[in-house]
Amino acid sequence: MASHRPKVEILTVEAEPGLVVEDATGSFCGAVIRADVREVVLEDRDGRRRLFPMKPASFLYEGRLATLTPPRPRQSPEQQRSASGSVRGDDRRAKVALPHRIWVEGLHDAAIVERVWGHDLRVEGVVVEPLHGADVLVEAAREFAPGPDRKLGVLVDHLVTGSKESRIAEGLRRDLGPAAQYVQILGHPYVDIWEAVKPSVVGIREWPTVPRGIEWKKGVCDALGWCDERDGARRVLGAVSTWNDLQTPLITAMEQLIDFVTT
Repeated sequence: MASHRPKVEILTVEAEPGLVVEDATGSFCGAVIRADVREVVLEDRDGRRRLFPMKPASFLYEGRLATLTPPRPRQSPEQQRSASGSVRGDDRRAKVALPHRIWVEGLHDAAIVERVWGHDLRVEGVVVEPLHGADVLVEAAREFAPGPDRKLGVLVDHLVTGSKESRIAEGLRRDLGPAAQYVQILGHPYVDIWEAVKPSVVGIREWPTVPRGIEWKKGVCDALGWCDERDGARRVLGAVSTWNDLQTPLITAMEQLIDFVTT
């Protein structure tokens, strides 16, 4: 026997920033902060953020079942702002790369720096390169041969008093002698670059505390139920789009390094 139950109409709504929706279960209501083809981040009235997959018919819009779609890119006729908050203008074209360099500790660090500051760095002609561990910093800097026309900025993780990274930084300054004035080493207090991403952006309450002796990323993935480091990287790097997604110490360090190598 044919069913006479009315067919439920599912809306298709563009997930523009600021759009207020609710997840289909009714457990979370908030404004769209960011959306792409895979997921959307919502923020409720108390500033809490949650990440949801972009699945069909997974949301409620004005009380009606809806499928969200990624916002279409829009170009401002005057100017836009880059992910770091600086003015992005058509007349600011990328320069040919200068001899100056900024080194960051690891591929994930480089990916986040590129996501947020990539436009600014291309405009200034500064290349960012991953440094595969602070342990190779002294040898690599010596080979780089910094000078007045060849400045080096270095961003390291966990740069706090007494840490291995702080001892390496002090040793490098002594090793380079007068050339040390053309090197600036800055960092943030977090064990890993993931921790410099605001937890709410990733859809968690806080970053887990990982016991000593356990590799930090592995401990985080285990605690949060993420499959592995690759899954974690996809979640963390995919959640970052602007400087607002990062903690202040990382933002401050990067801005100072850019100023140092471009002044």
